[in-house]
Amino acid sequence: MKYFKIGWVLLLIMAVAACGRKKGKPRQQEIVKNIRQLDEVVPAQISERLEYIAGNEGMMEDSVPALRLTALQFAYGRHQGAALWSKNGRAGSGVDSMMQWINAAGNYGLNPAHYHAGALNDARERFKAGKEAQKDAALWAKMDVLLTDAFFKMAHHLHYGVAPRDSVTLRKDSLLSDTALSGLLQTALQNGGISAALQQQEPFHPGYLALKEGVHQYQQQYGGIHWDTLPQQYYDTLQFKQQLAARLIKTGQLDSAGFIVTDSVKLKNAVKKFQKEFNIYPDGVAGKRTIQTLNKQPQDWLLQAALNLDRWRKLPDTLPGRYLLVNIPAFRLNVMEDTANVVESRVIVGTPRTRTPILNSVMTNFVLYPYWRVPYSIVFKEMLPQIKKDVNYLYEKNLEVVDHHGNVVSPDSIEWGKLGRNHFPYVLRQMDGLDNSLGILKFNFSNKFSVYLHDTNNRSLFSNSNRALSHGCVRVQQWDSLAMYMIRNDPRPEMRDSVRTWLHNEEQRVYSMTNRLPIYIRYFTAEMREGRLQFYEDVYGEDKTLEKYFR
Repeated sequence: MKYFKIGWVLLLIMAVAACGRKKGKPRQQEIVKNIRQLDEVVPAQISERLEYIAGNEGMMEDSVPALRLTALQFAYGRHQGAALWSKNGRAGSGVDSMMQWINAAGNYGLNPAHYHAGALNDARERFKAGKEAQKDAALWAKMDVLLTDAFFKMAHHLHYGVAPRDSVTLRKDSLLSDTALSGLLQTALQNGGISAALQQQEPFHPGYLALKEGVHQYQQQYGGIHWDTLPQQYYDTLQFKQQLAARLIKTGQLDSAGFIVTDSVKLKNAVKKFQKEFNIYPDGVAGKRTIQTLNKQPQDWLLQAALNLDRWRKLPDTLPGRYLLVNIPAFRLNVMEDTANVVESRVIVGTPRTRTPILNSVMTNFVLYPYWRVPYSIVFKEMLPQIKKDVNYLYEKNLEVVDHHGNVVSPDSIEWGKLGRNHFPYVLRQMDGLDNSLGILKFNFSNKFSVYLHDTNNRSLFSNSNRALSHGCVRVQQWDSLAMYMIRNDPRPEMRDSVRTWLHNEEQRVYSMTNRLPIYIRYFTAEMREGRLQFYEDVYGEDKTLEKYFR
């Protein structure tokens, strides 16, 4: 055994030394005379495969990249190069469990191909087909290394997600170390607990668990269905109405019982129902956007749900007991307290050109009847050209000019034609009151983007189905409910009445919160809501950016 250990160490050193040197694929067959010889021959075959990965930029022999070569090297080095998943030609109990996870990866928003599903299913079929394959050391080694990488990769993906993390979603525990992965696998194989080990890596957030259940239900209902696509524009013909009705029947918006194509009212109501479910203005007309949404296949929707499971995995393992969540594509704000939804409001978010940023912060105070300091990006792009045409623009927009000393300056005393992006020693400030773009109340939280939550003086926009309309800040329809929630636990019992009085008297006041409220602004285009999967438009194109990691 001593010489065997020394030999394995030498093989491992050779594999590491091969890094950067292009290697041909390892031997695909090595038949032993006796199955009992497999445990002696398989380690050398495993070493060949590690050497191949090292020399091919982390790519495995089935052309799927490994999670990390160092993790594989550590796991096999820890066991002197021996197979982890089999012994003398007999698969361990963990193989069946791991294969079930791989083949059911879609239930978790994962792609089975990322976990070597094709190569592993092929290897298992070959083992079942004949005794010669059962004596093939190369095949056992191939299956072993692929299974080990599949376990490592799935554990990592379930915990941290498939897509790369950014500066906002980066977590302190941003990596399952080689030691942690190896220990997790060793414990799982020894205790027959592959499923338990992988389940423990998943988030426990209610939103994640509900979305995962929605994915499973959707797969059962629509997974094997493919519907015909509709023409790209509406045609008022019998044929088009038949196609439209057939499509709506498949997803339950239209009841086929007793329906006739000439029943325009019933068909229009079915289109409205579909539009409401997909956050499209419910006019009952199958316009361009409605048809595009109707034409998306079940696999497209499942992929969209998978992207959002991945987004949940980017959140911390534990969320605060209460927090505020803004979901940009849903145009909605929720305050959660012990998993209960205590405040909900429609919101208006930034346009695709002036996006509301993804961020984490803590709400500290709110301001009644606030001034609005106009961002310079808006000053130079929108306001200064108008002011140069007519200085009365400032009066029409209720704007005052403030110098760097904080003094209000008369607009008529300024030579506006000489001002521009490179020279503008003023601040434009919109005065408080009902005409203020911030409305009656502004909620402040620290962030580098200078955005905040606020009321608006254009409240009619909350009735729009697409509410990506702002310069980046989040406008809140139920601002008063949010304010009252924030002061409800104030130790000063008179504070609630005080705030009401300030509002009535239109006083400019600042309320500093005694219990600060964590805030998360996030981007979820799918969620489980009211017992069914709800999808939202990818308003900023973020889904398209992520899709490449899931194909």
